[in-house]
Amino acid sequence: MAGRKQQLRCALVVSAAVLSLGIAALSGLFYFGLQEARRLGPPPIALADSVSPALLDRDGKLLRAFTTPDGRWRLAVEAGDVDQNYLKLLFAFEDRRFHSHGGVDPLAMARAAWQFVQNRRIVSGGSTLTMQVARLLDRRYYKSVRSKFQQIVRALQLESELSKDQILGLYLTLAPFGGNIEGVRAAALAYFGKEPQRLSLGEAALLVALPQSPEGRRPDRYGSAARLARARVLARAVSAGVISAPESKRADAEAIPNRRKEFPKLAAHYAEAILKADPKRLNRRVSLDRSLQSRMEALTRQHTKALGKRLSAALMVVDHTTGEVLARVGSSDYFNRDRFGAIDMTTAVRSPGSALKPFIYGMAFDHGIAHPETLIEDKPSRFGTYAPKNFDKTYRGTVTLTEALSKSLNIPAVKVLDAVGPGRFVGRLLQGGTTLQLPNGAEPSLAVALGGVGITLEEMAQLYSALARGGRPVELVHDLPDRAEAQFHRTLQPKHKSILSPKAAYYIASILRQAPPPPNARRGSIAYKTGTSYGHRDAWAAGFDGRHTIVVWIGRPDAVSTPGLLGRTAAAPILFDAFARVSSRRTRFAPPPKDILAVSGADLPEPLKRFDRRISAPQTGAYLNDPIRISFPPDRSELEALSADHAIVLKSKGGALPLTWFADRAPIVTGSRGHQIVWPTQRRGFVRISVTDARGDTDSVVVRLRSVSN
Repeated sequence: MAGRKQQLRCALVVSAAVLSLGIAALSGLFYFGLQEARRLGPPPIALADSVSPALLDRDGKLLRAFTTPDGRWRLAVEAGDVDQNYLKLLFAFEDRRFHSHGGVDPLAMARAAWQFVQNRRIVSGGSTLTMQVARLLDRRYYKSVRSKFQQIVRALQLESELSKDQILGLYLTLAPFGGNIEGVRAAALAYFGKEPQRLSLGEAALLVALPQSPEGRRPDRYGSAARLARARVLARAVSAGVISAPESKRADAEAIPNRRKEFPKLAAHYAEAILKADPKRLNRRVSLDRSLQSRMEALTRQHTKALGKRLSAALMVVDHTTGEVLARVGSSDYFNRDRFGAIDMTTAVRSPGSALKPFIYGMAFDHGIAHPETLIEDKPSRFGTYAPKNFDKTYRGTVTLTEALSKSLNIPAVKVLDAVGPGRFVGRLLQGGTTLQLPNGAEPSLAVALGGVGITLEEMAQLYSALARGGRPVELVHDLPDRAEAQFHRTLQPKHKSILSPKAAYYIASILRQAPPPPNARRGSIAYKTGTSYGHRDAWAAGFDGRHTIVVWIGRPDAVSTPGLLGRTAAAPILFDAFARVSSRRTRFAPPPKDILAVSGADLPEPLKRFDRRISAPQTGAYLNDPIRISFPPDRSELEALSADHAIVLKSKGGALPLTWFADRAPIVTGSRGHQIVWPTQRRGFVRISVTDARGDTDSVVVRLRSVSN
């Protein structure tokens, strides 16, 4: 009995001693941990903010990225951006209890300690993902007891300050993958040429294996080591029940990449301009569509190869309903020195050739001095000392303005601009947001009609977008976060005035839809115009459908002449191919405005039948206001005819005299110099009464004529 009491007393003493030692050890660890935490300071999580500057498309896909200041590819990424198979394998291989421990896994640490005692060296670190993040943040890669203790302290700090998702995001951003590749997104792009959202099982396993020994397992240098490391990850995943053995076998059969792939370099010129303008903005999401941008770059590269080794091409695709730029190609090959590929030709000032002619005719329509069916003489003409010639050196005599524009005749365009006024034309475009570049000290002249002015492709895209929108300008939008604000600004506080009225824009679009298309293209699918500058230095094609506007430029960036370079044969095929690659289905054009004058030339008001260059446009800009209106009789009214020769009074207001009145499209009175006429009629029943002024504006009402019953 006494022996048992003695044994119990000894056991209690030993237990108390062990407990005291444990408490003392824990107290010591806590004390030294606090001291180490004070020495280390707060976790340097700002390191993860030093990521590669990147331009992202409208869906967040990478267009172009640049290395960090220290030469690393380190792209921002979050757990939601990564394939779930990768995360499952990562947790199975690196840290099964990541979501349950507080930064340190006691079971893993005990296993590591036992291995250290047995082997007298560190065999496995027992590190959690949090501890690995601590090591990456502190840049401590050597193995020692002291560094392991520091990792533990730092891990506890991280767990107390950040969520699990934030800690995982740090690992996904900072983990090393060989060379200057850091982070799983950069690794997926470098080794597989794809974003990490969709990885095969073999790809995911390889990315899990690389950070343990990033230099010794680089697949582009040490493929065998990479394959063995991937096999260990797959085996661990099978034992953990994450994947099946057949899945592991299929993944292990996947090829190991033997070289690094280039990072995307889409929209290279625009990305460089953005970085230069705002170097601190690291991840900028813009309106461009990556897939469309890639297709447009391939298209320009393909076409220019067949045109000449010195030629370049530029292109823009705009959704003119919103102003969003969907594709922006600055050159046909950014890295081709022979083509001066590094020069961004979307911002270069070039001659538009004939590409501005539609707007000259449109302003003439708005000023009331012309109509699409107005006749004009295409014959040699002089304007002071200026004697323009047609491009083909031939003349066609009397033509309609529709024919003159669709065939891009020079003489009629200069005549119409002479009547509109070069200064008024340039001023109107300026009010609409388009700045034309004139030689230093020069005033607008008639040469503007044939390309004697400078314009950028970006401004040309904005100009044709306005034409597609019925004459209403739209600001081009690149920055998606500003889209709502920009839309609000455009709706409530319009910055620019209309370039054309909806009626004039409709007339022009109808003419441009009749332009002959390139071979194998369908007429009428788009409205488009080409242009060729003097000396064959610039070839243009600009067009639109109901939603998209596309502008194409081809030429030499050094402005050297290229014999035979024409907008019709060089730029137009690219334009039609570009529309085909935007969508296989064309968006319908807007319906015609109600006030269009859809008559033949013979039925036009007398002043509009034949163009007279001596008649100038009005001196004010009020031509878009005070449209012609029928003031009597009211629409849908009934008029009583008291006798067979009963005369009806017709009244109007607004518009420009003289007026032409119609009854069911048959002329009643032509050349009326007043706003009131008397119409003797024997008509009965429903009649459409219309009036057209000298500008071609029209208004109509439907009335019912009836006799008074006895």
